[in-house]
Amino acid sequence: MQMREMLAKRVAWISVISNIILTVGKLIIGSYGKSDAVFADGIHSAADVFASIIVLLVIKIANKPADHEHPYGHGKAEVIVSGIIGILLLLVSIYVVYEGISGFFHEVETPSFLAMWVAIFSYITKIILYRTSLRVAKQNNSKAIEAIAFDHKADIVASIAAAIGVLLSIIGERFDLRFLLYADKAASIFVAYLIYKIAKELLIEAFDILLERNINTEIIQEYIAIVNGFPEVRRIDRIRARELGHYVVVDLRISIDHFKTIKQGHDLAKSIKRKLTDKYDNVHEVLIHLNPYFQEDKK
Repeated sequence: MQMREMLAKRVAWISVISNIILTVGKLIIGSYGKSDAVFADGIHSAADVFASIIVLLVIKIANKPADHEHPYGHGKAEVIVSGIIGILLLLVSIYVVYEGISGFFHEVETPSFLAMWVAIFSYITKIILYRTSLRVAKQNNSKAIEAIAFDHKADIVASIAAAIGVLLSIIGERFDLRFLLYADKAASIFVAYLIYKIAKELLIEAFDILLERNINTEIIQEYIAIVNGFPEVRRIDRIRARELGHYVVVDLRISIDHFKTIKQGHDLAKSIKRKLTDKYDNVHEVLIHLNPYFQEDKK
């Protein structure tokens, strides 16, 4: 847990520092260089700073072990953060698309080359941050770090879209192609759409986990195969599994021969739990209920 918390904090701090630099650069250059797309990307980076700070604040809570008041642990704190980041990105996308559309009804100014180079620098930086964050998120099964990674992913395409928008606007000005002058405005709307897509993914996943939706069917089938691998298990009556942030809780009801002793049932349940937790690092708890099985059972 300590290593997991340390890695999560490192990713979050790197994200905070890099996003502060990118936010300042894109907002200043976007405004000075007359690029709505780069300025919109700067607003997105500002939202990233806020999101990373939230993650830093919640990481310690999410990694706390179960206690009397929270017997299932504190893992959902990460899911709540993921949902907050999703809401934040949704609001940002609405603001950016509003600004982009309103720009079509005002006099257009050609953005500078400097704005394009800032967008390209942001693109390269975000590729590095996205790949690093996603690798750490998968290694530690962290929803909070995964949210940061997806945030970086939105920035990757947003930054290259902003750069293309600026370039097309400059080409339009140089060759007197009036319709291309609005490419920067169109790019800012495209950036808003990308931000919206990421927000939607984060919100859907957060709601699914908070509402305790069953995990992926393929994973459930893998659990079933492991449980059925024990010859003492005569029937699986019910199996459910739910995510609690970075870990999974499995609820299992199985039938064993009615003449088995309590100790035999206990030992079997212990073996099943060990098998599941050994194979799946994210399975932290397996709750097993034993039912008596009679030969004449038809269920």
